[in-house]
Amino acid sequence: MFTIGDFARHGRVSPRMLRHYDAIGLLRPDRTAPATGYRFYGAAQLARLNRILALKDLGFTLQQVGAVLDEQVGPEELRGMLRLRRAELAEAAAAAAARLARVEARLRSIESEGRMPAEDVVIKTVPAVRVAELTGTAASYQPQDIGPVIGPLYERLFPLLEGAGIRPTGPGIARYEDEPGGSGIVVHAGVTVSAPVGAAGDTEARVVELPAFEAATVVHRGAMDDVLPAANTLARWLEANGYRSTGYAREVSLECPPDRTGWVTELQEPVAKV
Repeated sequence: MFTIGDFARHGRVSPRMLRHYDAIGLLRPDRTAPATGYRFYGAAQLARLNRILALKDLGFTLQQVGAVLDEQVGPEELRGMLRLRRAELAEAAAAAAARLARVEARLRSIESEGRMPAEDVVIKTVPAVRVAELTGTAASYQPQDIGPVIGPLYERLFPLLEGAGIRPTGPGIARYEDEPGGSGIVVHAGVTVSAPVGAAGDTEARVVELPAFEAATVVHRGAMDDVLPAANTLARWLEANGYRSTGYAREVSLECPPDRTGWVTELQEPVAKV
């Protein structure tokens, strides 16, 4: 017979853990002294303790461990539990590998630039959103071509919405796409609304539903004329971290004070893993 302390040392566990296993019926002592309550364990019980520790190491809960040891789980169900655990571990390993890649990319960035990047890129799911928007055409994606088009679009948009009884409910969302035939860039100047699709009636504005997507995002602080460094940061991050763009980016206006140097804009690039 072993005292609880000796049994704990042989089993490489703590006496507190053995008392917990006793309390939940997972591993009861071979004998308990009536007068003192001291627990005593037999050498053969080390085999059960080792099975408990082995199943715990696979990631099973104590409840699952008890069911397996007491033969409440059949072979097929046990195989299913192990397959599920395998899938969970594979997912965790993939997430850890992706995180390691991001750490290595950050290290390369610091080593090449000699400082921490000023902008951080975050992957997130952008939910579907409804916007009211006006559309125009620009010569290119360059800020000097986009600015003269998108500014007047927004100046016209808000009076149109007020006249149609549509109230903005969220931030402005600008998006761009190539014009059919490649002759220019289609500029969409929009703002988040809760009005139903088509609510703008016969005005120039349209209420449309933008789908959800997985995005790489970065926050730009300052006027949109100076957005290219943030856009370049986003592009470099995608290449360094194994992502590719799957569509056209959006610009979400988070803050737009009169002084444009105080603007805060989130760039959202739709992406997928390479």
